[in-house]
Amino acid sequence: MSFTLSGKLHKKNDTQQIKDTFRKREFVIEFIDGNPMYPQYVNFQLIQDKVDLIEPFQEGQEVQVDFNLRGREW
Repeated sequence: MSFTLSGKLHKKNDTQQIKDTFRKREFVIEFIDGNPMYPQYVNFQLIQDKVDLIEPFQEGQEVQVDFNLRGREW
């Protein structure tokens, strides 16, 4: 299932090398959903070869994120 979210890049974390073959990078988007006094924050995770996609963007910059929702029961 594919979605798009537009908002401000609130936080960009450093890349983490979890194992020799796995790395990830997290970032947070701030967006307004209804009342602008209470912005919402969503944490995203980039993995493997995608971790550098966020590099050109600065905190505070408006961005658009296209993402897929996936999850597991446990």
